[in-house]
Amino acid sequence: MRYDYKAQKKYLDLVEQGIAEGPYRADWASLSEAGMPEWFGQEKFGIFMHWGLYSVPASQNEWYSRNMYIQGDPAFEHHVKTYGPQKEFGYKDFIPLFRAEHFDPKEWIRLFREAGAGYIFPVAEHHDGFQMYDSELSEWNAKQKGPKRDILGDLKAAAEEEGLQFCCSSHRAEHWFFMCHGKEFDSDIREPLEIGDFYWPAMPERGPEDLFSEPAPTKEYLDDWLARTAEIIVKYRPSLLYFDWWIQHEAFKPYLKKLAAFYYNCGVKWGRKVQICYKHDAFAFGTGIVEVERGGFAEAKPYKWQTDTAVARNSWCYTDTLDYKNSYDIVCNLIDVVSKNGNLLLNIGPKADGTIPEGDRRILEDLAAWMKVNHEAIKGTGVWRKSMEGEVRNKEGQFQDAVSLDYTSSDYRFTAGHGNIYAICMRCPKDGQFLVRSLADSADQNVPEFHGIIGSVEVLGYDGAVNWSVDKSALKVSAPGVSSDFPVTLRIRVK
Repeated sequence: MRYDYKAQKKYLDLVEQGIAEGPYRADWASLSEAGMPEWFGQEKFGIFMHWGLYSVPASQNEWYSRNMYIQGDPAFEHHVKTYGPQKEFGYKDFIPLFRAEHFDPKEWIRLFREAGAGYIFPVAEHHDGFQMYDSELSEWNAKQKGPKRDILGDLKAAAEEEGLQFCCSSHRAEHWFFMCHGKEFDSDIREPLEIGDFYWPAMPERGPEDLFSEPAPTKEYLDDWLARTAEIIVKYRPSLLYFDWWIQHEAFKPYLKKLAAFYYNCGVKWGRKVQICYKHDAFAFGTGIVEVERGGFAEAKPYKWQTDTAVARNSWCYTDTLDYKNSYDIVCNLIDVVSKNGNLLLNIGPKADGTIPEGDRRILEDLAAWMKVNHEAIKGTGVWRKSMEGEVRNKEGQFQDAVSLDYTSSDYRFTAGHGNIYAICMRCPKDGQFLVRSLADSADQNVPEFHGIIGSVEVLGYDGAVNWSVDKSALKVSAPGVSSDFPVTLRIRVK
């Protein structure tokens, strides 16, 4: 066990000093004045990365570290069958097997950039408590154990070399209870556990999604959480921070305000705006970026927001049983989100050796091919006066990505930018005939639809002749030779 209390004091003191010296105070009213980074509104697409010790067993999902200690759980049975009893081979014993020997951050970033990503979001620490960066606080990190590399530092350097924004995600909050079930039988999780132990504190899991569940995180735990997060901010200067669920617990509230004030004041010192992405109303509205897990909104919102989703339906990390989405669904998800003033954060799960799985790579390459043709309808655009037309619509809320939507050639999503309106047809019509009813010639100027003058219409990526006309029913576009398995974009230039 090694825990550096001097390092903790250093970071906690830096937090207090940063709040005292900066313009933002640790209260919601002050934090609401921070404002959105301009680049976030321009870059609509980012890459999330769940990569850590859980990538070694590559079984079930990224909650393997918790579930392998729950008797009767499939992960428990898999673990005993594959590695032996937990008292002889526990979760910590995956650390030497996490070697990342083929990890090439420059190759990763090249792949992400070509797919159209403008920012990356590696998970700095997941619920399991293993830090993917060089930490002064705890020895349980990737620089000192396992790969013996500063994973965050390597990714930051590669991202900035390619002009991508570097962001970080912390899932540490849930570690309060995450390893608790190992205390229920003879495993390698044994009392007494003290700060600095890998499995500490492993407190009872009682209604973890309850805002007031007991036992509540203690000052000792919360000080450690704040110091860990401050260390990430100071060492890696992320453009955005993301927090997973459970920070909405009442015990975190004063710490969240302190952390946000410190981080936003750091941004002032760095000469750029920074923001926090949060879920479940953990922060006051307007003090960060609203995050929706695996879902979204039915209509466009007047505020910027983000959805995080994954290339697979059943896991955020790499496993040997991934239920991959198809590339078409992911492209449609991106289009729908952007049309509603959101950003898409798409998760991929590298293998333990540092390679990108073929299924993930195939999706990224399909995104690259689509974005090469259609990027102008996504990057640097904003919402139009309406976001969509057609019958197929997303349901509002979280966890809505389990089922594919059956789009037709009558379904459109709209964006606006670069002096153009973009009408993106979600399913390419087989006959090359597009009907955009939202761009009909309205005789009534009081109808809240389009009443401008169209100068030209083009089909992005199509070299054939395009004929178009407008009447009272629709903008009618004819591109007889157009063919695509993916959505097709109409660029409408207005006079």
